[in-house]
Amino acid sequence: MRRLMLLRHAKSDRSSPGAVDRDRPLETRGKETAPRIGAYMARHGLVPEMAICSTARRTRETWNLVAAAFTKPPAVTFEDRIYDATANAILDVVRETGDNVHSLLIVGHNPGLQDLAGVLIAAGDVEARERLHEKFPTAGLAVIDFAYDDWEKLHRRTGRLDRFVTPRSLTTATD
Repeated sequence: MRRLMLLRHAKSDRSSPGAVDRDRPLETRGKETAPRIGAYMARHGLVPEMAICSTARRTRETWNLVAAAFTKPPAVTFEDRIYDATANAILDVVRETGDNVHSLLIVGHNPGLQDLAGVLIAAGDVEARERLHEKFPTAGLAVIDFAYDDWEKLHRRTGRLDRFVTPRSLTTATD
């Protein structure tokens, strides 16, 4: 079995006119929600064996805040191909993951992450799938399970959505 976790970067700052997109930092709200998602992941045993993170500043900052919640953060690779990537480009990166990794976290951007989730998910909680289809907000986390023994076999409509967590759903839930 394989578990793929897709984490969209936390809310970033768009206030600097002329700033390079790749260099945008997290804004205050993003700096508050990323640790909350990390704490949720740690509390629910959603600690990946490996993380692949976009090279953009906002994704690296998100990763650092999320990883701080883990007792032992996993190895992370910063991958330029995740920045502003399509679903197929992200899937290509995932398929390169070694057989020894059973749970993988991708920290990236929309629309690529939302599109990838839509391509891969075939089953799971209907309400969560609807929410994911409507919007994959900043600091949102989709957890998708596959009944495969290696990443190369991942293909369309073979995943089961285990859960879809957003900062807003955490503030309204007791968990």
